[in-house]
Parts: sequence; structure tokens; C-alpha cells
Amino acid sequence: MLSIFLLFVVALVVLFVMSSIKVVHQGYNYTIEHFGRFVTIAQPGFNFFPAFFYRVGRKVNVMEQVLDIPGQEVITKDNAMVAVDGVVFFQVLDAAKAAYEVSDMVLAILNLATTNLRTVMGSMDLDELLSKRDEINGRLLSVVDHATEAWGIKITRVELKDIRPPADIVNAMTRQMKAEREKRASILESEGARQNDINRAEGQKQSQILEAEGRKEAAFRDAEARERSAQAEATATQMVSDAIAGGSSQAINYFVAQKYVEAISLFATSPNAKTILFPIEASALIGTLGGIGELAREALAGVASPAPPKPVSPKASSPVLQPRVPIVQIPRP
Repeated sequence: MLSIFLLFVVALVVLFVMSSIKVVHQGYNYTIEHFGRFVTIAQPGFNFFPAFFYRVGRKVNVMEQVLDIPGQEVITKDNAMVAVDGVVFFQVLDAAKAAYEVSDMVLAILNLATTNLRTVMGSMDLDELLSKRDEINGRLLSVVDHATEAWGIKITRVELKDIRPPADIVNAMTRQMKAEREKRASILESEGARQNDINRAEGQKQSQILEAEGRKEAAFRDAEARERSAQAEATATQMVSDAIAGGSSQAINYFVAQKYVEAISLFATSPNAKTILFPIEASALIGTLGGIGELAREALAGVASPAPPKPVSPKASSPVLQPRVPIVQIPRP
């Protein structure tokens, strides 16, 4: 009988010890209550709390969790109806507050995120709503995190997954974007044509400037050439004048022969006749050419040459030189 009693007592002790041992898994915190009142937090690992006096109140997940925000119909500031959904990332920092400060933590966060989503997005135009997602996320995060701070919950991120405007608004936005791009393309084409005209006008301007500079340089060189030619003519005339003053008649013969040859060469350019008849004395021409030769010899030898021979009369000339009106045929060039 005694052995049965001892066995019963040992079984009660073992049961008491086993009931007093609390093993908490990693990522969780347990709240410990003493006769229904919160006293402490059981951390992950081995914990011992006497049974019948202490019990586990709430098992709180302290890992970061994600909560889907269901699709919502939101009316924007410019009265456009859009459908929005998103996600909320949160983490419990104080298990006691999360367990005893709010009745249903998940439902409270969901309703809080939904109402603030409508408030923030309803205060913005549709264009801002589509182009400022980061700003919306930041405002939602600030508002929801401030509200859940008293619950020991940290809102880490709030993200909008999708914003769906109505189909007619999407079509209008598409046409607007197309018109804007066509406008920009027209502006770019006109700018290109304008720049092309400017470049072409600039090229013509530079071409005209270079052409004018070329004409200026050519005129300058022509004037310089004429000036040098005039100087050479003046020098030659001065030399002839000096020769005539010194008693040399070959200089006169030189000028006469030069003009004579020039006058004869002009007949060859006449478009009216290929055969020209004019009186000429060959002996006189030979004598004139002889005077030119004498003048050249004087110029080269530096000595005075004798006076040129007088022209031979036609009677004393040889039979070959007797014709007074020879026929000279000059082919046209």
C-alpha cells in the first residue's frame, strides 16, 4: 500500500515538472500569466515556470511577416475610379503589447492599412497616383507605422502592387502619350530643318567670303602685274629715249618694226578673208629687221652699231625682190 502511494507521488511530481517546463521555439515569444495576469516573456529555449501557478498566455510570432491588402476601389482627387492592391510587411517588437494592447493584431493592421490607403490616394490626382508610387508608399508607411507603434509592432514596408485605372482612361492616356510624342517628333524635325538651313546659309556665306577674297587677291595680283608691265614699258621707253638721244637710230627701227609686225598679225585674225593683198617692200622689211638685229647686238655687246643700211630701191634690187605688191596668204587659225 505504501509503495503504491509513493509511486503515485512520484508520478505527480514528474507530471508537475513536465508541466512546468516551457520550451519556446526560435522566432516566437510566449507570454507567461500568473493566475491570469501577465508577468513575463518566455524567450526561445528552455524555460521553467511552476505549473498550476503559471501558464502560457499568447504565442506571438516575432518574425517579419507579410500581409496582403485586398483590392480596393479608390476615388482620386480628380474623380477617377482606380483599383488598388498592395502588401504590408511588419514585425512584432514587443510581444506583450502585441498580445494585450490590441485584440486582433492582423485584422487591425489590415483595416488600418486599407483606410489610410484610401485617404492618401484619394488626396492625389490620377497623374500623381501613377507617377508617384514611392511617395505614396512613404506616406502610407509613415502613417501606419505611427499608428501601430503603441501595439509594439514595426511596419517595415508598404508597397502598392498594382494600380488599375478604367479602360477609357487608359485609352485616353494612350492617345495623349501618342500626341505628345508626335508633337516632340515634329519639334525635333523642325529643329533639324532649321539647323540644316542655318548650316547651309553659313556654308554659302563662307563660300562667298572665300570667293570675294579670291577675287580680291586676283585683282591685286593683276594690278601688280599691270604695274610691273607698265614699269617695264616705261623702262624700255626710257632706254629707247636714251638711245635716240645718244644718236642710235636702231631704237627707232625697233619700235617701227614691232608695231609693223603687230599690225600684220592682226590681219590673220580677220574672219572675212583667208587671203590678204597689201603693198609691201620686202627689202624695207628686211632692212627694218636688220635694224632690230643691230639693236640687239648693241644691247648685248655694249658697243654702238653702225647706222642701219638704207632701203634698196626697187630698181636696184634683185629680180626676186622686185614685185611691189606681193600676195601673202595667211591661214586662219
